[in-house]
Amino acid sequence: MKSNPAIQAAIDLTAGAAGGTACVLTGQPFDTMKVKMQTFPDLYRGLTDCCLRTYSQVGFRGFYKGTSPALIANIAENSVLFMCYGFCQQVVRKVVGLDRQAKLSDLQNAAAGSFASAFAALVLCPTELVKCRLQTMYEMETSGKIAASQNTVWSVVKEIFRKDGPLGFYHGLSSTLLREVPGYFFFFGGYELSRSFFASGRSKDELGPIPLMLSGGFGGICLWLAVYPVDCIKSRIQVLSMTGKQTGLIRTFLSIVKNEGGYRLSESRLYDVSFVQPKTCLSGVHYVGILKLGLREGITALYSGLKPTMIRAFPANGALFLAYEYSRKLMMSQLEAC
Repeated sequence: MKSNPAIQAAIDLTAGAAGGTACVLTGQPFDTMKVKMQTFPDLYRGLTDCCLRTYSQVGFRGFYKGTSPALIANIAENSVLFMCYGFCQQVVRKVVGLDRQAKLSDLQNAAAGSFASAFAALVLCPTELVKCRLQTMYEMETSGKIAASQNTVWSVVKEIFRKDGPLGFYHGLSSTLLREVPGYFFFFGGYELSRSFFASGRSKDELGPIPLMLSGGFGGICLWLAVYPVDCIKSRIQVLSMTGKQTGLIRTFLSIVKNEGGYRLSESRLYDVSFVQPKTCLSGVHYVGILKLGLREGITALYSGLKPTMIRAFPANGALFLAYEYSRKLMMSQLEAC
């Protein structure tokens, strides 16, 4: 049976969903640690401290907070990403004047992945917003930033819709796009370069599971090293917008670099010193001017949580590409047999 664009898109979408599922099941605990450390860099001394305190405060389930929206987010993102990746590869072929069946270079595949990520960001942003808020709910409540509430996916969704309406689900969209578009250039570029290295002149389709997993892991490392600071800003925007304080990409970046978003631990409480005007939150914690209580974060705060991200990158992205490539190959072989 001859493949057509609709069938090919359905295969890419299904294979992407399989890859997204494998990615979440492999790396969710490290993703939770990453988001906690990005949003509250001075609450935890490091990855080990974050793990131990999360376990003592919430238990083992604390590592899997936000798994449901993470699954939805990754399945949706990777389904759209790999479906659009196939379309964008055809666009790149047309732009450079290649035949529809011609093989693209590693650089051309990287460009196609970058274009495809812009579409994936539109479905990723709402689900990742819910995930990030669930992952940091305990810290937000104990710091007095928000009142204690029911920590479920549905309660977070209802609260976003009640406060901000449908557009509220797109808090952090600009930072998501700024992360995805350049990030996936390095992601697909690193993956394809690594596959070319392992293939050594042979067809990339002949690679076994180990080279595929290593290539996927290398692509993940390239992505996060390139855009990690933007991801840190995105996490801040999406989590701290829960308090009703709306800050955009540039202001959030400046608040971190210029020490205007610092946190201070005193008497076992977390103090937010990002407001110039003194305020009092629900728990009675006083917000004071940054000039009085500024705590230096500097540029290093943009890399809070990098360690769990790097640890997660290899197994999670390796599993993603392994599941994608093998499920796609299986479906293609079934299609050709018809």
